[in-house]
Parts: sequence; C-alpha cells; structure tokens
Amino acid sequence: MISVSTDKSKLDIPFIQNFLKDVYWAAGRTIEEVQTTIDSSFCFGIYLDEKQIGFCRVITDYVVFAYVMDVFIDQNHRGKGYSSILINAMMTEPKLQQVKIWRLATSDAHFLYEKFGFNSLAHPEKMMEKIITSKY
Repeated sequence: MISVSTDKSKLDIPFIQNFLKDVYWAAGRTIEEVQTTIDSSFCFGIYLDEKQIGFCRVITDYVVFAYVMDVFIDQNHRGKGYSSILINAMMTEPKLQQVKIWRLATSDAHFLYEKFGFNSLAHPEKMMEKIITSKY
C-alpha cells in the first residue's frame, strides 16, 4: 500500500542521504547537511508498505512562495506513477494552499511537473541567482 506523509519523524534520513549524495543536484551532500535541509523545510515521504521509497521537500513562507527541491523516487520503484502521487500530495497539502508562486528546477522531469500546472518561467530575464562554489 502506498502512503504519503509529512511526518518528519518517519523520514529515513540515511536512505534520503544515500540517494542524494550521488545525484547531480546534491552530489556530496552529507548526512548532517541533509538533516539541516529537512529541519528547514516542509517535507514529504512516500512509503510502500511503510518503507520509504521517495522524498521531496518544499522551502516556503506558506503564503507567497514555495520552492520544490530534492524530489526523487528510488530507482527500484520508478515507472509506477509514484512520483505523480508524491507531487499530487504536495500540491494538495492543506498547509500549502495559500501559496501563490511555486518554483522548481529540473533537467529532465518537465513532463511530470507540467501535469500539475508548472510551466517555464514567464519572465526568466527577471530571475537572478548567486551560486557559492563548494570549498571541498
């Protein structure tokens, strides 16, 4: 049975860190860094028969803005619609219903997010960023 929970105490932090440490957007993230990101975010775990198979987190002020990060489904469970279940739970979460602006970055999952109303930036020329390079 599939379930989605926002209960951080259910999150399998070693499982999350083990996945994230090897993906392009979070390569090398330590377990301490993963814990800090979880502590500072609204998190969703997706579970198959009570075993965590995926994760995502939202950085938000709960009214104006939300940024979606670290979305993944374990490789052994992909292709079964679980990512759609996870994103649907996030988008329908009662505590996030006032959020007006949602953003995320993806290199390869546009098809998934488009199903939930995400589009390319209307005015990318207005966006700026500052990236601090790693000291490692």
